[in-house]
Amino acid sequence: MAEILNITDLKREFLVGSQVVRALKGVDFTVNTGEFLTIMGSSGSGKSTMLNILGCLDKATAGDYLLDGVNVRSLSKDELAKLRNKKIGFVFQAYNLLPRTSALENVELPLLYQPGISHKERQERAMHALEMVKLEDRHDHTPSQLSGGQQQRVAIARALVNEPVMILADEATGNLDTRTSYEIMTLMQELNQEQKKTIVFVTHEPDIASFSSRTIMLRDGKIQRDTPNADVRSAKDALAALPKNDDY
Repeated sequence: MAEILNITDLKREFLVGSQVVRALKGVDFTVNTGEFLTIMGSSGSGKSTMLNILGCLDKATAGDYLLDGVNVRSLSKDELAKLRNKKIGFVFQAYNLLPRTSALENVELPLLYQPGISHKERQERAMHALEMVKLEDRHDHTPSQLSGGQQQRVAIARALVNEPVMILADEATGNLDTRTSYEIMTLMQELNQEQKKTIVFVTHEPDIASFSSRTIMLRDGKIQRDTPNADVRSAKDALAALPKNDDY
């Protein structure tokens, strides 16, 4: 199976005053095409630093990061931005949608940075992405007219519109209640299993990690463990098992 990510002896150091803070202390792992990986770790574990490097928002101090065969460390800022826009679909905890803009226009946004795509093609691709997250009937709604879960679906559609090699999710269920979280994880599992999307999902919630096929646990800038989940939970089943008249 082809590797999408290859991380070798990755280190990231920051200078805080006169102190050197070692956020990542030599991390190694690979991710194959079509994997669903969760990265866990408490505050200060290096999780956010790792996410920023994986998302090409930051560069490692040492070591190598290959994304779809490209060594990220050798790229300029402009090249990084192009790679990020083409290869990675981001999903954030806070949705990051434009408030006065329709769902369709929010999903179109990443395509505006790609030359040579007509307005018609942008709309068609954005509509297709909304269909993938089952929200095409809300395409003309603004974020304030959508629930939290629906807003996160729009954000996922926006992440899909560029047909990225990897979806990178940062605490994407962090602002959602249990029922809505499980709905989003059902969608993530469908994208992974049916659309063969590679997903790297950062979370601090063990029940969310149980829906993935593998979990990396970071602690003090190192990988504490990297384990396949032998018994992957079905988010759809977990959702169905929630009490109907509950507080979720």
